[in-house]
Amino acid sequence: MPLLRPDLIQTLALAGLVFLLGLLLKRKIPVLEQLNIPSAVLGGLVFAFINLLLHNGLVHIEFSTALQPLCMVLFFTSIGTNASLPLLKKGGKQVGIFLALSAVFCILQNLVGIGMAILFGVSPLFGIMAGSVTLVGGPATGLAFSPLFEEMGLRGAETIAITSATVGIVLGGLLGGPAGTFLVQRFGLKKQTTTNNAPVVQEPEAPADTILIKTAKEHSAFNLSFISIGLIMGLGSMVSFLIARSGITLPAYIGAMIVGAVFRNINDKTRWIVLDQQAIDFAGSIAFNTFLVVALMDLKLWELLHLALPLAGILAVQVLVVLLYAMVVIYKVMGRDYNAAVMSGGFIGFMLGTVANAMAVMKTLAARYGAAHRAFLVVPLVGAFFIDYVNALVITVFANLLK
Repeated sequence: MPLLRPDLIQTLALAGLVFLLGLLLKRKIPVLEQLNIPSAVLGGLVFAFINLLLHNGLVHIEFSTALQPLCMVLFFTSIGTNASLPLLKKGGKQVGIFLALSAVFCILQNLVGIGMAILFGVSPLFGIMAGSVTLVGGPATGLAFSPLFEEMGLRGAETIAITSATVGIVLGGLLGGPAGTFLVQRFGLKKQTTTNNAPVVQEPEAPADTILIKTAKEHSAFNLSFISIGLIMGLGSMVSFLIARSGITLPAYIGAMIVGAVFRNINDKTRWIVLDQQAIDFAGSIAFNTFLVVALMDLKLWELLHLALPLAGILAVQVLVVLLYAMVVIYKVMGRDYNAAVMSGGFIGFMLGTVANAMAVMKTLAARYGAAHRAFLVVPLVGAFFIDYVNALVITVFANLLK
């Protein structure tokens, strides 16, 4: 079979076209936009299927993935700098409780995955990959942990990761709204202005859609932020090396996430440097999409054929478990009120898919039944910022126990 090996520049050029394909699909097919499937995933999956057809006797393509490690670490560094303790305190007790419940479910999700994997006679690592790695973590975390799981013996880890994550995103967007609606109607819930005699906090403002960049000065916040990111990534690589030397197995980005969080919180106290978090998030978004598209272009779907049945079985049970946990545990512990019902719908959104799914689900519920300010403060704080740290720790513990 002929072999094609595009270099780094050619790979990036094709990745741009693949991303544009994803944007076009979302524009032409509105339901894809409603499901909050990332454009990188849509375009990448279409190309992966084309690559599957080409692989069957025509040509084998090996893309340059040299830029992937840098993009992966940069993306997770941007997440690390979002972990502000004052932000966590701002959410109050409700955020802490919701985060604790989410952490418990990360563990439960992996236990369910391992149990189902053993039942199907496949590696327990398969169950973790179809657990919190991809369902809570999404495609980025799944692909970041894939090389580690491949080294531990899970063949086709990347393919399993993106398939599981994509199915989770779709189902999270589809099921969160109906679940929240059922709770509201079943218990006759109405929006409330107070809960447990405490005033409801106002919904945080959405981030601005534009970034102001001052280019006239070399010491602008934009430039200093990017220099800081480089330093964080460098120090993070040292932290990851030291942790690895201790015998703990973990992906390369963990060190950068840890250093990013420490840097952010020290800087919040000292204000020794001006951090432009919007610029950092912007860089992280570019890195995320580049990392994701290239990884999907290099996806080997032919490695998944013999694992389709176990994956379908595991995901079916995972969906059932998250629905029960959200509609029973989350709803009851978070207050048995309207806000708790909206949180339950949001929980399903990001525990199966992404925080974008959670926000879409909650906005749909709020548009129909009324504002839920507490839910809109708690869920984004946990789903967008803090659950990634907890999930990375949970995955690392499980991976080290099974290696």
